[in-house]
Amino acid sequence: MPGGRLTHDDRREIAAGLATGLGYAEIARQLDRPTSTVSREVARNGGARGYRADHAHYSTASRARRSQDKTTNHAELEPDGDQQVRDFVERFAAMMVEGGLPRMASRVLARLYTADSHSLTAADLVRELRVSPASVSTAVGYLEQVGMVHREPDPERRLQHYVIADDVWLQAWKVSARTNLNWAETATEGAALLGPDTPAGERLTHMADFFHRLGEDMSGGPTFDLIDDALTALAALLHAGRPLTTEQLAAALDWPPQRLTEALGNATKYAEYTDPVVLDQPTPGTYQAIPTPGRLTASQRAAVAPTPAAADA
Repeated sequence: MPGGRLTHDDRREIAAGLATGLGYAEIARQLDRPTSTVSREVARNGGARGYRADHAHYSTASRARRSQDKTTNHAELEPDGDQQVRDFVERFAAMMVEGGLPRMASRVLARLYTADSHSLTAADLVRELRVSPASVSTAVGYLEQVGMVHREPDPERRLQHYVIADDVWLQAWKVSARTNLNWAETATEGAALLGPDTPAGERLTHMADFFHRLGEDMSGGPTFDLIDDALTALAALLHAGRPLTTEQLAAALDWPPQRLTEALGNATKYAEYTDPVVLDQPTPGTYQAIPTPGRLTASQRAAVAPTPAAADA
């Protein structure tokens, strides 16, 4: 039966499994250990991206030596239910670390989320997570900065209580969206610096396009006004049934030229939002609305193509 502490070889297998993209459950099966053992081990030692077998082994040994000074093993005194909750908190934190949240911030957020009370103090977090006050302070500072946790004062005891924001997961989503947009902006700056025609500039341009689109999608996509104008321009072109110049289209819509230019640009930029119709330029300076290429197969297009008689009618 599996049991006992993880060995140095066990930790090397965990590191190898993470490096090849295996999940905690698969690594645990290879080691013949519970999945919770692997998830806790990784969460306590840098997360999936920062896990190092040697460092984890020596850090664990160091923690064990420090605990020898205690008169009793706290884990042995804990009821099974409490230990199960602690195991869940560690797994919950490990999942957030996988999503990119700093390790200690993940542990603090997981503990706040699973607490019976409305809030916890810094002393509560230090005691329950068994970490230093400085670690808790740094983690809470980060969570406050990104809007996932806020403080509530306790005038009677002069303590600060930490509370999870009501929209904590929306805030986490926004943080991820902002991060992706920052990646896009940095890549765009690099492409301009190195030159878009260079191999490095081309790679950075593709990177910028990817993260810009990802960030916009996570932020809810373009604003309704942008898409509304693009859809109106496409509707006008569909109704016309023929290519129009920008002057003809602007006059028909009674729009200033700048508004039409922006609408046509957004129709091209956000083609996935205008599907199944997209903007096309049959000749320089003229525009028409056509079905999204690839939406219909060749046989489907042939089946719905107008007959000569219908075309002449």
